[in-house]
Amino acid sequence: MNNDLKKEIEKIKERNKKVEKDKAWETSLLRKISIAILTYIVVVIYSYLTTNFSNIFLSSLVPVIGFLLSTLSLKLIRNIFEKKDN
Repeated sequence: MNNDLKKEIEKIKERNKKVEKDKAWETSLLRKISIAILTYIVVVIYSYLTTNFSNIFLSSLVPVIGFLLSTLSLKLIRNIFEKKDN
């Protein structure tokens, strides 16, 4: 039984490490910047193929800025929610 308990504890520790890494990635600046850049590239390509805007590079910034603002505001809203829940 002692060995089974040790194995279970090790499994829990490994799972906790994975959860901590996942959370660090989800909240990282690198992730946000990567998503913003990829969003920008997709919107530029889409705008180029489907519209006649004179400056598609400028108009493609709109969804990227929206994404970045949403990540900032959602963190603030989450913090308020968590404080209210306690």
